[in-house]
Amino acid sequence: MRQAVRAAWRTIRRPRVLDTALVVVLVGFGLISTVAGALSGAATDILVSAALMSVSSVFLLFRRSRPIAVMAAVLTADLLNIFLVQAGFSSIPTTIALYSVGRYTRSGRAWALASVACLVNGIAVYLAKPGNQIGIGLAALLAIGVGQYFRLRHELRERREQHAAETAVREERRRIARELHDVVAHHISVINVLVGAGRTTMATDPAQAQDVLVTAERTAREAMTEMRQLLHVLRAEDDNATEDSSGVGAATLPALIAKAAGGGLPASLDVRGDVVPLPSAVDHAVYRIVQEALTNSRKHAGGARASVLVAYHREAVEVEVLDDGVGHKSTGSGGGFGLGGMAERVALCGGQLQTGPRPEGGFRVHARIPLPVLRKEDQ
Repeated sequence: MRQAVRAAWRTIRRPRVLDTALVVVLVGFGLISTVAGALSGAATDILVSAALMSVSSVFLLFRRSRPIAVMAAVLTADLLNIFLVQAGFSSIPTTIALYSVGRYTRSGRAWALASVACLVNGIAVYLAKPGNQIGIGLAALLAIGVGQYFRLRHELRERREQHAAETAVREERRRIARELHDVVAHHISVINVLVGAGRTTMATDPAQAQDVLVTAERTAREAMTEMRQLLHVLRAEDDNATEDSSGVGAATLPALIAKAAGGGLPASLDVRGDVVPLPSAVDHAVYRIVQEALTNSRKHAGGARASVLVAYHREAVEVEVLDDGVGHKSTGSGGGFGLGGMAERVALCGGQLQTGPRPEGGFRVHARIPLPVLRKEDQ
């Protein structure tokens, strides 16, 4: 029932549905007023005014995409109303049209159009019915001013959301850069030691020197793999970063699951396949994916239960996190790096990420990350 109500509300909130409903109500009101006035023998002025209101209301269907043209059409109908009926500048379609100019037009153009509208209608009212120019001008300015207020508020909200998403992605990139930097530095240090050992033993023990150099070659290939994943990472302003990535990896997932349970999210862990050591970047990615998915479930799907699956295959490792909650998942504006940062991490490892609601309810996060296939002599 709750999901049906939410689906209906999302449908009603669509701009086209809202505008259509508004026009139907206004046109219906105008037609009813016209028919009722005709049946009761009302004055012709009332009938003409109601008919003009119905006609001008139809233009409001395009008030979001063409606010200036709609305002011109509605003001034309309003001017006819002023001269034919000698009514004031107070029709509902005119007010909505002016509001739409402020809401969907840039500030400078909106205020320029407001000035023109006030001038034209002020002159028209003065010619038809002197004495109401000030009130008419204030009404037009107020309608456009309210539209400008909601426009600015919407733009500020979008900027805050965009800034939060960009900040989250930057933070995750810096975290990835730190982790890969540590990994590559470790490999280079090992290679340096091995090459030095091979150089000193080459003359006295060539067989041992050859084994040492083979190990150095394998370590160099692993370092190259990490470096390829580092190419697309943009590390900026990270000189003072001190985040500790120790204890982060697939081996520490049981502790992460226990921590989630202690935080109010019952969760289970299922490991399938033969557990093999993962490259450091992949190992960190597996942990971070599960960590963020559980964080989202705890924040946005209250009362849910989660299950974590880690499957080891010969060519890839798969991670899947499911929950049975009904909350909406974060896209990066919360405290974690969000789905955007998660996708970036998986992409840097050459994998694929799928996220979205489950048909039976809840949310699903699934990642598949390829593993390097070792040559026979390296196994």
